[in-house]
Amino acid sequence: MDDAGDLILDARQRMGDTLDLLVAGLTRLSHDGRFVEPNLDGSAGDYISFDAWEWPQGVGMFGLVQLWRAKGHEPELGRLIDGWYRRALDRGLPPLNINTTAPMLGLALYWDRTRDPAFHAALEDWTARLLTAAGRTGFGAFQHDVSDKLNEGELWDDTLYMVGLFLAAYGQASGRRELVDEAERQFLAHAHFLADRRTGLWFHGWTFAGRHNFAGALWARGNAWITAGLVDLFELADLSPGVRLHLESLLGDQVDALLPLQDAAGMWHTLLQEPESYPETSATAGFAYGLLKGARLGLGDERWRAAGLRALDAVIGAVDAQGVVGGVSYGTRMGHDLQHYRDIPIQPTAYGQSLAILALVEGRRHLIERNDR
Repeated sequence: MDDAGDLILDARQRMGDTLDLLVAGLTRLSHDGRFVEPNLDGSAGDYISFDAWEWPQGVGMFGLVQLWRAKGHEPELGRLIDGWYRRALDRGLPPLNINTTAPMLGLALYWDRTRDPAFHAALEDWTARLLTAAGRTGFGAFQHDVSDKLNEGELWDDTLYMVGLFLAAYGQASGRRELVDEAERQFLAHAHFLADRRTGLWFHGWTFAGRHNFAGALWARGNAWITAGLVDLFELADLSPGVRLHLESLLGDQVDALLPLQDAAGMWHTLLQEPESYPETSATAGFAYGLLKGARLGLGDERWRAAGLRALDAVIGAVDAQGVVGGVSYGTRMGHDLQHYRDIPIQPTAYGQSLAILALVEGRRHLIERNDR
């Protein structure tokens, strides 16, 4: 093997070792009492611990399931995923809202392989309640209600990742075209109010009460939900041709705006157009994943791949010896001024671990394809 081939193998081994660390770091996450957020039903909210059922853990499980699929359904990872969902069903699932729907995405993809009846029953029940009971705004968009607050009339970027991808994935896996159609509707409705025509980036939120975009924040992780979510949407479900073309155009417009905002270290800052705000690792990982996967799927050019690799290197550099991703901003509520985003504290989270896992999975694919040429 030539020197270039040796370097590729070394890089693949490094990524493999980092992925093992990230999985270990994810499973060790536990609540330290720092963030106490009571839910509307009086229960204690836990947005940190691995075994809790909330949106950070839901994104975490999606990352694990995608890694499991990329590794050819490795049995050890499969047991980890299977055990997490069975423990959750044995405890009983929490009340339904946008954020508690997030773990259903990983379950839908896991069920697509296993066809386990208990998981199917849970997916069917959750889907039926989501479609009939979840709050809606104008244009039929899902209202971003969460475990501790009803956000009347509000649309958030996050909804598309927490609910839209689930509907697309489960609709495709179960043969229920109406669920894919609903996912398409959600992406189009949210894009109408959240995509900024001036920049190509996306605002964090929109409210029908007052009809505005709150602080007008072009928030990094919210944009990463869009970049990563769109490339996954294209792969998870067969979309209507016109819808796909429109969403591909929106993605290209967003990436054109993102690329000049990447800093010299390969990172993006929590307010994308504000380099004085702190560099944020989870958003950078989401962008790395979306750019590398978009390039692999033929949605973008070499600029996407190059920026994605720079971001991936920055993300790997943020992983400590225990496998914990640093520089991740804590869960971010809707901000009514930009200072809100500057002040979000840094905290290791399941979504930080997961987005890093997704980025490394795509990085390994890039190296494998390069080595096969």
